[in-house]
Amino acid sequence: MFDAEITVIGAGVVGLAIAAKLSENNENVFVIERNKTFGQETSSRNSEVIHAGIYYPQNSLKAKLCVEGKKLLYDFCKQYEIPFNNCGKLIVASSDEEIPLLEDLKKKAINNRVVDIRFLSNNEIQDLEPNIKAVGALISPSTGIVDSHSLMKQLETNAANQGAQFVYGAEILNIEKIENGYEIFLNDSDKQQFSFKTRKIVNSAGLESDKISEMVGFVKKSLKITFCKGNYFRVNPPKNKLVKHLVYPVPNPNMEGIGIHVTIDMGGGVKLGPDVQWMSENIYDYKVDHTQQKAFFESAKQFLPFLEYDDLTAEMAGIRPKIQKPGEPIRDFYIKEESENGFPGFVNLIGIESPGLTSSLAIANYVSKLI
Repeated sequence: MFDAEITVIGAGVVGLAIAAKLSENNENVFVIERNKTFGQETSSRNSEVIHAGIYYPQNSLKAKLCVEGKKLLYDFCKQYEIPFNNCGKLIVASSDEEIPLLEDLKKKAINNRVVDIRFLSNNEIQDLEPNIKAVGALISPSTGIVDSHSLMKQLETNAANQGAQFVYGAEILNIEKIENGYEIFLNDSDKQQFSFKTRKIVNSAGLESDKISEMVGFVKKSLKITFCKGNYFRVNPPKNKLVKHLVYPVPNPNMEGIGIHVTIDMGGGVKLGPDVQWMSENIYDYKVDHTQQKAFFESAKQFLPFLEYDDLTAEMAGIRPKIQKPGEPIRDFYIKEESENGFPGFVNLIGIESPGLTSSLAIANYVSKLI
């Protein structure tokens, strides 16, 4: 006798999207989250950007699910009146040497079916963002920002209204494969141990997803997560009013990050970040590294000439769950139903970093087909 048909582990934005999708046509969907509420980790400590799908290798899941997810996300926000701003993004070259990199980026975007990206003339750059410095720029009109908390709250509401049950404050201790399913052992919010049986599991545990996979018995060295921290610094008023679009530099060649960029938020604030700080240990360190203020200032000053050192204030930090290691090329999302590895009904999502927020609804559809 099974207590649950499908158990989703993790209530970040991707886990919530999956729960909302699966509960449309399945009864007894459980969502297990170790924090006291949803979206307490990667999903709430990011730039809240709706990405266009520019940066990712052609035919990768990141490229396909980002482009598909972007449209789904804008439609979802309109349907449920979730705050968003389709503000557009400029990717800027600070020197003539970077112009060919912009040209390569445009080709990559077109290969990924991002049809609206184009070069701006110098006059257009001046008209759109008179306060930035750039010798050339691409514009991505379909890039935007979203209120990620409101998005997650709506996904949780939709899932609950369709019968999904949420168990918050529950830490999974072990998972055993049993006949036709799995038994999950956990501590509840009162530290009482109990277990329940589920036919299927979707592992959407973000920063802990590799550990959940290992509990089941599927261990793969290439899927080991390395924590990668990203700091953010806020641009103090009144200079936050000097930019209207997201402004990005040319990205790092191996896409460890896409450069310290300018993000606007729903309240009109402006922040810079994130940087890339590989962590020697997988520890939850959300303290902003104040020593990075100089590096942030010098990086952003190249395209924000009005910026002064004291215009920056430490804002927040987030952690990316990377399966890419320092110096390695970009890695794709790992999303797979593990029957061929001996774990039928177990769906793994590992290395779901950016563009995970943008792709969340498309990932949910993809997982629904795998289930």
